[in-house]
Amino acid sequence: MANIVAIVGRPNVGKSTLFNRLTGTRRAIVMNTAGTTRDRQYGKCEWCGKEFSVIDTGGWVVNSDDTFESEINRQVDIAIKEADVVLLVVDVNEGVTQFDTEVAHLLRQAKKPTVLAVNKVDTFENQYGAAEFYKLGLGEPFILSAENGLGSGDLLDEICSRFRKDDTDEEIDDLPRFAIVGRPNAGKSSILNALIGEERSIVTDIPGTTRDSIYTRYNKFGKDFYLVDTAGIRKKAKVTEDMEYYSVVRSIRAIENSDVCILMLDATRGIEAQDLNIYALVQKNKKGLVVCVNKWDLVESKTTQDIKGYENAIRERLAPFTDFPIIFTSALTKQRIYKVMETALHVYENKQRKVPTAQLNDKFLPLIENYPPPANKGKYIKIKYCTQLPNTQVPTFVFFANLPQYVKEPYRRFLENKLRSWWDFNGTPVQLFIRGK
Repeated sequence: MANIVAIVGRPNVGKSTLFNRLTGTRRAIVMNTAGTTRDRQYGKCEWCGKEFSVIDTGGWVVNSDDTFESEINRQVDIAIKEADVVLLVVDVNEGVTQFDTEVAHLLRQAKKPTVLAVNKVDTFENQYGAAEFYKLGLGEPFILSAENGLGSGDLLDEICSRFRKDDTDEEIDDLPRFAIVGRPNAGKSSILNALIGEERSIVTDIPGTTRDSIYTRYNKFGKDFYLVDTAGIRKKAKVTEDMEYYSVVRSIRAIENSDVCILMLDATRGIEAQDLNIYALVQKNKKGLVVCVNKWDLVESKTTQDIKGYENAIRERLAPFTDFPIIFTSALTKQRIYKVMETALHVYENKQRKVPTAQLNDKFLPLIENYPPPANKGKYIKIKYCTQLPNTQVPTFVFFANLPQYVKEPYRRFLENKLRSWWDFNGTPVQLFIRGK
């Protein structure tokens, strides 16, 4: 099961710099919340064979002292609830501040695994200032320079050692796992309750994590799969909590632990920035996708033309990946909610699809001969063989060429479109690689 590390701390202590170093990128997915300058960043980190998610909780300072304090407490509270390990970053040059003390108190009360990183130890003399942070009561402070990488290896070793041992996945690997994700009030809870609310005897709750994430087994009408549920789906968050950020954090966990994601959209509001953020997470994690347009019963005009227009608008916003099913539902009236599950199962099957090498070459080689890649600098590109790689997260195909470096992205998309037209990969991402012979 995927682990999540949340980076918390005051502004200007180097959280974003550390985030970029851990994820190996200048900028991961940025989640902009409307009406505020704060950013939410999400990325992946791999260390010693362990992969985990890293979340930068962003800047917290607002204008007045009162809002400053409430905003800090709100963000830290969310991080404490949702993360497996909290990484508290402090500044060696400024020493222990009142804010550092307050956050440390919250973390000690929550008994959440916490790693204390003393940042900006850029000189040999600075390291002696780290001893002051023992007074926070969070154990040994790890000296760090996020700017130049000093101490990052030891820090990562400590983070990985704090991850829980979880064998839940071993119990459920044989069944598909579907995650219902979306922004607040899109209807996630409603569709879940419509599916299982009145027939609890046929579902089995398997404890997933200490944060109350569970797998709900659905096994009626000849269907058998798990709904990857989190507390965010079942329990309405408090009004005082940051709903935008809260839904993203919980969506991350649900997405990572699933095979297919059911993205809930509100038909009365269309696609908003938060929907695009969650969709980006689905794509980044290479999960199958079913788009579910909920509250369709509240839309007045429902002609075929209206439906086509709505579908086109969705695909246009989610481009370039457009080969996914869209279903118009109403959790309130239970309209087409079972079709959503049937479609998710179909997407799961597409994600497992294996195409024999002989069939691939019989289809592609004549096509490539008639429509070869454009010549580059007077050099002709020849593709003579293709195959599907085994044991990959999503269907992955390799085309062997004499000059793979000259095959451009438009031709790759041409091959992918043909692949999707000949075999059913609806709802699942595919990967195409051009390699040397």
